[in-house]
Amino acid sequence: MHKKTLSFLGIIILLGLNLNSASAQTAHRNLNIVFIGNSITHGAGLPDPLTQAPPVIAGQQLAKMKGVGKVQVKNVGKSGSTTVDWLPENKQLFLNAELAAQQFAADTAAQLVFSLVLGTNDSAIKGPNGSPISPENYSVNLIAITERLLTEFPASKVIFQYPTWYSENTYNGSMYLKEGLERLQLYFPEIDKVVKQYSISHPNRVFAGDKKVFAYFKAHPALFQNENGQQGVFNLHPNVQGAAVLGGFWAAAIDKAIIAQP
Repeated sequence: MHKKTLSFLGIIILLGLNLNSASAQTAHRNLNIVFIGNSITHGAGLPDPLTQAPPVIAGQQLAKMKGVGKVQVKNVGKSGSTTVDWLPENKQLFLNAELAAQQFAADTAAQLVFSLVLGTNDSAIKGPNGSPISPENYSVNLIAITERLLTEFPASKVIFQYPTWYSENTYNGSMYLKEGLERLQLYFPEIDKVVKQYSISHPNRVFAGDKKVFAYFKAHPALFQNENGQQGVFNLHPNVQGAAVLGGFWAAAIDKAIIAQP
């Protein structure tokens, strides 16, 4: 084979390698994530929520996953909050989510994601705003929150993370107990219904997380803080290890729902 031919083939191979390298770089998807939730999202009871809360861990783990580029996280979880508190017409908490998302607005190279996990306080017998919230109203509230997010941020995606287990004697300033735990699990089919509706009306925009998170935490009480309540020591908020595990669940769910999608 002539030297010129070899040289030409070399150029073609190099160009191919460069194109493949560029393609690999552009395949990485940057993420800007706003985490909406309650005290569990906020990181209540952790020594340092700013570094240990589940959203922080989720962002760190996502950044290590294949196909993921830069990850930025804003945690607007509010202790004690319910879906009623997060309704757009109730302004303050929803405004926090809006402001967090707007701070990402200039970053058009990244996918904006709202990761939402609410329901624990909705399920309480009494205490949190609006509780107890029926499964039907829980669904209505989720839709109201999601509709506004999708409208205001048309390039965004929403993922509903399933709530975690809590012990049947949970009773701090609010009363949860067995009745609340049973009600909490009735919210799961409502999440499924809402996601199914949006799969038709807004394809590839709204997703569900990993439902197994509830059973996993139920089977691992060592992942919780031991808190003193009106009916003895109860488990509601994850400890440092539990927050890391929960963040891992959320990261995997976001990776599956967002990164795996076209």
